Amino acid sequence: MLQAPGLVAILAYDGLCTFEFGIAVEIFGLPRPEFDFPWYQHRIVAVEPGPMRAMGGFQVLADGGLEQLASARTIIVPGWRSRSERPPEALLEALREAHARGARIVSICSGVFVLAAAGLLDGLRATTHWRYAGELAERFPTIVVDPDVLYVDAGQLISSAGSAAGIDACLHLIARDFGTQVANTVARRLVTPPQRTGGQAQFIPAPFSQTPRNDLSKVMHWARERLHEPLSVDQLAGRAAMSARTFLRRFSEATGMSPKSWLQHERLARARELLENSELGHESIAELCGYRSVESFRVAFRGNVGLPPSVYRERFGRG
Repeated sequence: MLQAPGLVAILAYDGLCTFEFGIAVEIFGLPRPEFDFPWYQHRIVAVEPGPMRAMGGFQVLADGGLEQLASARTIIVPGWRSRSERPPEALLEALREAHARGARIVSICSGVFVLAAAGLLDGLRATTHWRYAGELAERFPTIVVDPDVLYVDAGQLISSAGSAAGIDACLHLIARDFGTQVANTVARRLVTPPQRTGGQAQFIPAPFSQTPRNDLSKVMHWARERLHEPLSVDQLAGRAAMSARTFLRRFSEATGMSPKSWLQHERLARARELLENSELGHESIAELCGYRSVESFRVAFRGNVGLPPSVYRERFGRG
């Protein structure tokens, strides 16, 4: 039986970023009758007293004030009203106390400036919207700012890039708590693609073309059916009827990832599915996912997922 994931506290403030706030409420606040295990509880937490006007002209009523953070397992910072304004000291202190007792804190877009002001990201890697990354690095030089990714998981602290990347970060947290199958079920209800890997680039200059000449989706589908094979760039380029150099450029433009990184992501996603839904041994899973040895599989899995395969299966296996 999966453990209850606890309370998610979603911050609200005057000047609230509506889209980022909506992401958090949609993902953590809706009932989930499709699941037969406890889902997240959630509360809207007011950063300060008084009317809280959101972008778009409406007002938000909260369930309580910052005292609610004392019982939260997860806190969502859905953007922030002004990057140049220091957040209220009461908020910063409440976040420090929550972090000290082990709460997870997720920032969406400009919300990372709140975590930075609280000093929680000092010495850690983080991200934000690509437009704000330079400012974050300049104002908080102790933070290792990565401007090229969708989100960064630093354990207790997860920072995400521009607004829509908050969906990916929240789905990532669900995958941490419940496994990828549950996260993908939530994504389907959102009518959004399954959670994208955090290392994917924020800005993809060229979307997939719908013309057969440039469409890479068939090549990617072909590769997904052959993850057990040692696929090379030359093989993929050949399937696309391109030179290796042209294929590399177009693949990167279309996905924001190199073919090698994409294959690693797909292999690990397949490994997660097998660990969750089958009784296959690690050796068989490693072979089916294209790893030369069970040890290389375990190293790659732990390095990317944060758990050894055995612990992941124990936590998320459906058997």
